[in-house]
Amino acid sequence: MGGRWNFLEWLSPDVSAAVLSRLDDPADLARVSAVSWSWRMFVVANGFGKRLCLRNYPDVPSFSCIFEVSTANKTAQVGCSAAAEWESLEREHRVYLYLSHCLGSSKCERNCISQAICASSTDNYPDESIANTLDPSEMIDRRPSYWSSSGHRDPSMSESLTYKLVANLCIVDEIKIKPFRAYFQYGHPIYSAKAVRFQMGCSISGSGISSSPDQQSAIVEQYHWRYTSPEFPMAQENVLQSFKLPKPTICLGGVLQIELLGGVQKQAMDDLYYICVCHVQVLGRPLSPVLDLNVHESTDSLAVTYFPDARSNTLPVRVTEDDARDSSSSSWQSLLQDSALVRRNQVILSMLLGPIQFSDDDGDVDDLEEEPAVL
Repeated sequence: MGGRWNFLEWLSPDVSAAVLSRLDDPADLARVSAVSWSWRMFVVANGFGKRLCLRNYPDVPSFSCIFEVSTANKTAQVGCSAAAEWESLEREHRVYLYLSHCLGSSKCERNCISQAICASSTDNYPDESIANTLDPSEMIDRRPSYWSSSGHRDPSMSESLTYKLVANLCIVDEIKIKPFRAYFQYGHPIYSAKAVRFQMGCSISGSGISSSPDQQSAIVEQYHWRYTSPEFPMAQENVLQSFKLPKPTICLGGVLQIELLGGVQKQAMDDLYYICVCHVQVLGRPLSPVLDLNVHESTDSLAVTYFPDARSNTLPVRVTEDDARDSSSSSWQSLLQDSALVRRNQVILSMLLGPIQFSDDDGDVDDLEEEPAVL
C-alpha cells in the first residue's frame, strides 16, 4: 500500500468528534490515541478521556488541578504557554482514562478499611468499642467482640460508624456488615438495624481521626460528604450481609461512614433498642500509589497528584508488541495489533465510501508501536 488515509482529515472536526464521542470503553479510546500522533492530539485536545469518564461515572469530580510527580527528565519550555497547556491536557487525559479503567475493573475485592475513627455512641466503652468491628472473629480472648450503641426508647433512632480508608482515593464497590447475635441472652436476639446507608468524603479538620474514639461530636462539622448512597434494608440475621453500591464509586478523602437507620431489637433487661455490629468490611480498590488526593480545609476544589512511575506496579506505562505477547490480558494484546487491523479497516471503509486516496502525512501504522498506550 503506497499511502495511508486519515479519516480525521477526511471528515470535519465536528463529525470526527461526534464519531469518537460514541466510544464508551476506555480501552477503545486508548487504542484510538495510540494510532498516530495526529489522532492522539485530536483525542487529548478535545478532552475525550475526561468526557468518557464523567459520562460513565457522574460521581467522578472535575478536578481543579492535576499535578504530576515523575523521575523522568522532561525538557521544560520556559515561557511557552501553549506547551504548558498541552502538558496539562495530557495529564488530564491520562488521569481520567486511568480512572475509567479502574472504575470499570472488577478487581475490587480488598478490604480498604485502615482504622476505625469513631461511633455516634457506645454502650460500654472500651469493651464494646467500634474497634471490635475490624476483627472478623466474634470471640476474642474468650470474650464476645462487637460494637454496641447506647440504648434508645425510640426505634426510629439512627447510629453511625465512621472509618478511615487506606488511601485518600479509593474505589468502593461493596460494604459488608455482620449484625451481632447476643448468644448470652435469652432467645439469642440479633441486634441489627432496619436499614443502612453509606456516606463518603473527607475530613475538614485534617486527619479525620478522633482523639477520643467512639465520642463523635458535631460530625456534620468535621466531615464533608461528597457521596450518599441509597438506603439498603438490613436482614435480622447473624451473617455477613453484602450491600453493593449501584456503581463503583470513588471515595474522595478516604473517609466512609455507615449510617444504621432504626432499631428492631429491644433488650429485655431495660426495654431499650440497641444496634450491635460484629464486623465491617469495605471492599474496593485504593488508587494509591498512582493517584493521591490533596485534601485541604477548603472543600470547594479538589486537586489530584499523579505518579506515573508507580504505574509499573499496576498497569504497563509503555506497552510494546513483546509486552502484548507476554500479557495474559486480551485487551492489551488487541491494543497493539499489527498494521493488518488498520488495513482491514481501511478496506471496509473503501467498500463503504468508494476508492480512497491515502496520504503519507502521519505515518499512522508506523507510529502505532511507538506511541505509548495509556490506560
